[in-house]
Amino acid sequence: MTIRAALLLLCMLVAVPVQSQQESWLHVDTDAATLAVMRGDRVLKEFDDISIGRGGTSALRVRDDATTPLGVFHILWINTDSMYHRFYGFNYPTLEQATPAREQGLIDGSTYKAISTALQADRLPPQNTPLGGNLGIHGVGNGDMRIHEAFNWTNGCIALTNEQIDALDRWVHVGMKVVVY
Repeated sequence: MTIRAALLLLCMLVAVPVQSQQESWLHVDTDAATLAVMRGDRVLKEFDDISIGRGGTSALRVRDDATTPLGVFHILWINTDSMYHRFYGFNYPTLEQATPAREQGLIDGSTYKAISTALQADRLPPQNTPLGGNLGIHGVGNGDMRIHEAFNWTNGCIALTNEQIDALDRWVHVGMKVVVY
C-alpha cells in the first residue's frame, strides 16, 4: 500500500465516525414559521406552520410581553405529560438575555449572578425574574387547532401540533441545542 493510499484510507476512517457522531440540533426560523431538525448543515426533518409568541419575537424578552426570545438555547428538561401534550423546556434566560438586561437595568446584580450560577451548573435559571421563564417547545394539547393554524398564540414558546411534537420527540434530548432566529 502506498503512503497516499494509506493516508486516504486513514482520512476515510476518521471522517466517517466524526460525521456520524455529529450532534443533531434544532433550527427555528420564526419568519418562515418552521422548525428543522439539523445534523450539521443538513436538514433531517422540517416542521411547517409552527406558532410563536403572539407578541412576535424579541432580542430582549421581558415577562408577560408574549414575545419569543431570539438566541441559542438548550433543552434542559422534558415533560411528556404537559398540558401542552409535550414540553421541551429551555435554559432560559441565558446570559445572552441576562447581560443586556442587566446593562439596561431590567435585572439587578444579584439576579444576574443567580442566572449565571445556575447556567454554569447546568441548572434551570430562576424563572421568576423580570425576564420571565418557562419557555420552550410544546404541542397544542387540548387547545383549538383553528387558533394554532391562524395565529401566533403562545406566551413566548414555540408551538407545534401534537402530531408534529410526537414526531419531533425521537430526536429531542436534554442538552440539545436550539437556535431561534
